[in-house]
Amino acid sequence: MGAEMRDDTPVLIGAGQFTYRGAAETSFSPLQLLKLAAERAVLDAGLKGSVLADLDALAVVAFSIDAPGGLSKLPLPRLADPPASLARALSASPRWSVYTETGGNSPQQAVNVVCERIASGESDLALVGGAEFLGSLMKRMKGGLGFDGWGDDLDSRPDRIGDPRPGVTAQEAAHGLGYPVNTYPLFENALRARDGRSIEAHQRQLGALFAPFTKVAAANPHAWFPVERSAEELVTVTDRNRMVGFPYPKYLNAIMEVDQSAAVLIASVRKARELGVPQERWVFLHGCADASDLWYPLERQDYHSSPAMRLTGERALAMAGIGVDDLALIDLYSCFPSAVQIGAEALGLALDDPRGLTITGGLPYFGGPGNNYALHAIAEMVTRLRERPGAYGLATANGWFLTKQSVGIYSTRPVEGKWEREAPSVIQAQIDALPHPEIIEKPEGAATIETYTVVHGREGVRMGIVIGRDGQGRRFVARTPDDPAVLRDLESREGVGRTGVVGPHPDGVRNLFTPD
Repeated sequence: MGAEMRDDTPVLIGAGQFTYRGAAETSFSPLQLLKLAAERAVLDAGLKGSVLADLDALAVVAFSIDAPGGLSKLPLPRLADPPASLARALSASPRWSVYTETGGNSPQQAVNVVCERIASGESDLALVGGAEFLGSLMKRMKGGLGFDGWGDDLDSRPDRIGDPRPGVTAQEAAHGLGYPVNTYPLFENALRARDGRSIEAHQRQLGALFAPFTKVAAANPHAWFPVERSAEELVTVTDRNRMVGFPYPKYLNAIMEVDQSAAVLIASVRKARELGVPQERWVFLHGCADASDLWYPLERQDYHSSPAMRLTGERALAMAGIGVDDLALIDLYSCFPSAVQIGAEALGLALDDPRGLTITGGLPYFGGPGNNYALHAIAEMVTRLRERPGAYGLATANGWFLTKQSVGIYSTRPVEGKWEREAPSVIQAQIDALPHPEIIEKPEGAATIETYTVVHGREGVRMGIVIGRDGQGRRFVARTPDDPAVLRDLESREGVGRTGVVGPHPDGVRNLFTPD
C-alpha cells in the first residue's frame, strides 16, 4: 500500500496535548507550555526529542494576550516573537517560521498551509503548536504572584499568516459586538425565531444539544471540566450558572481561562520513512479549505447561516473524495451553541447525529483555549483515527464571529496521487460576491428587530443590543434603553420581528432602539 504514496505527501506523525490544573504558584510559562506540547508530539511519534532540532518549518498559534483589545494592554512580560523563542528552546533553526493572526480558525489554517508547503517541496518536517494560559494568568494577577520567566530577551517580530483585520468595525465595537459573549447570542436568537420555537422550547433544545458534549468531556483526561451535566442543568439559571448573554447561561459559553497546549508534528512521507515512524502512526490530511464569511457582523446575509461553513465543508469533502455520510468522527467548533447549529446545518448534519458532534467535549467543557482549541481537536483526531484505521474524521475551526472558517478531513488511509489544495481565493470570491443589506450608521424612525440579545452582569440585566432594519430595509445596530423592565420583556417573549423607534443615543455615539 505504501509504494503508491508520493514522497512529497504530507502526513501527521505525532500529536501532543497538555492540560495544567495545578496551583498558580507552580504554573507553566507560555514558552514552557509550547515546549511541553511539542515534546509530547515527538514522543507520540515514537521519536527522540532531538528530532525537533531538524524542524524546517514552525507555526505557532497566536496567544489570546496578543489579540487587539483589552488583553493586549495587560502589564506583563511577553514573548515578542513566540516562534523564534520556541525554535530556540527546541534547538531548531527552521527556514520558515510564522505566528498566526487572531482567530480560532488558525490551527487548522496553519496545518493546511504547512501541508501545502510539504507537498510543494518547501518543507520536510514541521511543527504546529499553540498554548493558552489565561487560567494561571488571571490567578497570578489576582494573587500578585508576578510573571517570572514569561518573557525573554528576543525582540524580533514574527512573520504572520492569516487575515489581520479586526473582527468588528468601530461602530460595531461601540455597541458591544466586539465580545463573543455578546455577539454569538445574536445568531442564537435569530435561529430560534427562524425555526418558530418558543423561548422555553429552544432552551430545552440547547440543553439537549450540549449535554452529550459534557459526557465526552467527562471521559477526556485533557478536559478542563470533566463533569457530565444533564440538559436541564445546562440551561437552568442558578447562582453557579448565571445568565451571560441571553439566551446563554454560563454553562453554554466557551471557557477561556484555562492552561492548555497542543502540537502536531507533520512530515513528508519521505521524511516519515527516514525517521522510522511506523506507518500505523501516520494520519493524512485528505481534505481542507479556508474562507471567511462577509467580514463584519453587520454585513452578513442573515444571522442563521454561514456560506463560508457550507462552502469550506463542501470543498474539503470534495478534495477528500467522500461525502458527509462517510465520516466516522466529527468535531464541530463549539464556542457557543449557535456555532454548532449553524455548522451542522451547513454540513448537512443532524443535531442528534449518532456519531456525535465533538471528540473532545467542546469549548465550554473541554476548554476553550483562546485561538488554539482546534489544535486540540486535531491532536485528538490523530489519536482516535489510529484506533480506527481507514476511517475518516472531520474537524472545523471558526474565528471571530462565525467569520473565519477552516476545515480538515483526516484519515490513516493514504492519500492517492499528488496532494493539492485549492487556492482559498476560489471560494472567497464566491462569498465576497454575495448580496447583503445596506448598512446605515445613523438610523432614525420606525424600525424592526432582526435579532437581539440582553447582556447580563453578575448583578443581573445590564444592556440590550439590537440589530434591526429601518423603514427602507437598511440594517443598523443599536442599544436598547437600560430599563430593566424593557430588558426583561425582551427575554420573556420573542423579540425578533418586534417594532419600535430608533434614533441617536444620548451619548452621541451609539444608536438607541426603543421597542413599542
